[in-house]
Amino acid sequence: MADTTKATDGPAPNSPLGFDTALLPDFDNDFVDEADFAQFVEALAAPETSPSAEDLTLPQPKPRTFITALNDWRPVHQRVRRRKKHKNPARRGTDETREGFVYVLLKWPLLIVVFGWLLFLSIAYVFTRLYIYLYEHWVTWRGRRQKLRKKLQNAATYEDWLQGAKELDTYLANDAWKEMDDYAYYNFQTLRKVHDQMVNLRLRAQAAESGTSGARADPDHHKAVEDLRSLVEACVKHNFSGFENPRLYSETYHGTKSLLQRFVDEVETSLSYLLRTAQLDQESKRAMFKHISTNFGRTALCLSGGATFAYYHFGVAKALLDAGLMPDVITGTSGGALVAALLGTRTDEELKKLLVPALADRITACHDDTLTWIKRWYRTGARFDSVDWAKRCAWFTRGSMTFREAYDRTGRILNVSCVPSDPHSPTILANYLTSPDCVIWSAVLASAAVPGILNPVVMMKKTKDGTLVPYSFGHKWKDGSLRTDIPLKSLNLHFNVRFSIVSQVNPHINIFFFSSRGSVGQPVTHRRGRGWRGGFIGSAIEQYLKLDLNKWLKVLRHLELLPRPLGQDWSEIWLQRFSGTITIWPLTILSDFYYILADPTPPRLARMIHVGQQSTFPKLKFIANRAKLERIIHQGRRQFRPKGAVDGGIDNVLSEDDLQGLLRRSKNDGSGGGPADLFSGSESTSSAGPSRPGSPTELPLGFSQARTRLTKIPTALSHQTSAPESPSLSKRLSGWWSALSPREAPNESDPSRSRLRPQRKSSINDRPASMIELRPSQTREEARSHGRTGSLLTELRRQSMVFVDDLTDDDGDTGGDNQGTSQFGPRRQGHPGRDTDANAGAEDYREGFGDDEDDGEAEDLVEGIGLGLEG
Repeated sequence: MADTTKATDGPAPNSPLGFDTALLPDFDNDFVDEADFAQFVEALAAPETSPSAEDLTLPQPKPRTFITALNDWRPVHQRVRRRKKHKNPARRGTDETREGFVYVLLKWPLLIVVFGWLLFLSIAYVFTRLYIYLYEHWVTWRGRRQKLRKKLQNAATYEDWLQGAKELDTYLANDAWKEMDDYAYYNFQTLRKVHDQMVNLRLRAQAAESGTSGARADPDHHKAVEDLRSLVEACVKHNFSGFENPRLYSETYHGTKSLLQRFVDEVETSLSYLLRTAQLDQESKRAMFKHISTNFGRTALCLSGGATFAYYHFGVAKALLDAGLMPDVITGTSGGALVAALLGTRTDEELKKLLVPALADRITACHDDTLTWIKRWYRTGARFDSVDWAKRCAWFTRGSMTFREAYDRTGRILNVSCVPSDPHSPTILANYLTSPDCVIWSAVLASAAVPGILNPVVMMKKTKDGTLVPYSFGHKWKDGSLRTDIPLKSLNLHFNVRFSIVSQVNPHINIFFFSSRGSVGQPVTHRRGRGWRGGFIGSAIEQYLKLDLNKWLKVLRHLELLPRPLGQDWSEIWLQRFSGTITIWPLTILSDFYYILADPTPPRLARMIHVGQQSTFPKLKFIANRAKLERIIHQGRRQFRPKGAVDGGIDNVLSEDDLQGLLRRSKNDGSGGGPADLFSGSESTSSAGPSRPGSPTELPLGFSQARTRLTKIPTALSHQTSAPESPSLSKRLSGWWSALSPREAPNESDPSRSRLRPQRKSSINDRPASMIELRPSQTREEARSHGRTGSLLTELRRQSMVFVDDLTDDDGDTGGDNQGTSQFGPRRQGHPGRDTDANAGAEDYREGFGDDEDDGEAEDLVEGIGLGLEG
């Protein structure tokens, strides 16, 4: 967590090693496969598939041959009778909302008036920011305060920056603010009470586990750990009592309230204890970490667009990587997609060598001279060539690597925002879940296809034989930042992202980022941090002008007054969301605008990496507190997540309702409940498993799951009788009504009845040939003679045994014992600390996202079956 014992893990931006291209991994390998790019050229040249085609997957038919004459003796030019002129129909695609006399009359005058007012507000805003800048530098930053600030800005490493930040906090008396619990932006009473109770419960639980005589004599020695588990589940959630409010980190240069820091440290300690304690069984731990991960969420690094301004992202990524705080979920848009592709396809060891100034020698997208791109723009309407960009982008994506292949290699979840050229289609967030076989370089090009800079391109996907074909019927895509620069909603939907780190470098947005009360790690120093930037008047004017600009831009959009140059609605480039939980905006200079479409030189890239690091240092403490909790939760999810059933297993055949019904029926069978409970609308559930320690939970399919072990009911009687035939469909449906009546008590005088009834529960070999096979019908008496009630749920439970085969080892024991072990697969190449299951990364946050207790119980059933299958 933000390790300060070392300056950096790789070469420093200004060190001589950072300029040596020989140290870059794969520097001389272009990763260009000519066959792949030939397919890309063919896809770009093909006409876009018509929506009226019968089969969109088929290629477009070739144009018909033009015949110059009807036959050999008739002339080519003939006199043809003129057709009658008909009235031209109305043009298709007319926007009816823009029709009307008043709209046509007032559109342009109103547009000119609004544009004039926007121009006035923009000029006023620039002068207001200039006034605030002069106010801070001539009034606020003076004397020793200015010297300490210069020292902080010139720090080359995080260790130097941390020392300067502590000196500034001491000089500004921020240390005294840390020791006071009272603060208006979080519930300090609740945090203090929860912290004290958590410490008390953890100490009691540790004493009970240590084996002291007093703890062992206590009949409720398990109560302390159960109470601790309940308390942790209740308070470890996103922004509990405001403990993740950015304002708590905006009053000092480093750190936050001491109470808040003690609370975060104690939560980490308690979670670590619950992870390793033997007083809780694995099922309880699995359920606990699942619920906590769902409530706490995940962290994502979001890299904005901004042409060559996006190279500041390299410095942000280097600071996070050196501190060990790089999130697993990374998204990029336009220029940020290129940086995200590099982060998502390289391991940590490779990135430590790549994020150096020498990387500028591989950034050659703008190599053409001015005359060449002017000719291209006149001929094609775009400055850059799509195929040339694709080949130069292939080095950043390690060739034609797909999103799934990148996830398997690094364990990071790469996301790229793409916008279809059709204005009516929704945007997509390409990742290993939504488009696993999509080639990354094609998505990066699509996300960077700004109208006028790069024409819309076709995204490509990789087939099973390794060849590339057009993605999504060959439809074309363009710049993702036009509509979704920071796709927070999609990230939350797919990966339960609740905490976002946004690196924002868009030049048209950067000027509007202004925190009147300070930002994380950058407090207001006026009135020793208790004032407003530029004074209250300056902050009030800045806020009013910014809100008024936003209001009039919305008026233009909703009244549909804006023209659409290049067929694009440009209003979203101002009105979408550009910030996150933490927003990092590196300090740009005027020369960046001059080189906005030029390749960086190594010295310029060195400065951009340094500035990106400097902008990230103040945020590391906040990120570290979040990451330490998220990682211990993720460790618990991985350690106690059993391997699920394989594809084609019971969870893919039975529906969710069937699985819930099977679980409820098994509980009724084990507890003596009647069949009427199957149709009850409410049921008693618990996320922690059984209420009594050690009490087994009865499962269907012949399993009995205890607290520490999954075992199978003995099957000694399974071969005494032949397998009964399956009832007809009508009998199965009629069994629903028979289940409502009380069961017949077993006849003690009938030995066959008493022998057959326990056999029904344990016979795994008594199953039909297939799930849908309909056997000859039989009477209810015959079914009961074989120990079956005829209900549909019971039949589903019996027939689902077809998926449970060879569960016992040669010694008769089951293979489901996983106590004290973790269900991990083989490690990824170059990244030994992560799962290899292609769906495991999102399952941690998807399987519990939006579920209720019923869904959790059905999933527990499937995972319990998977445990037996793994044996």
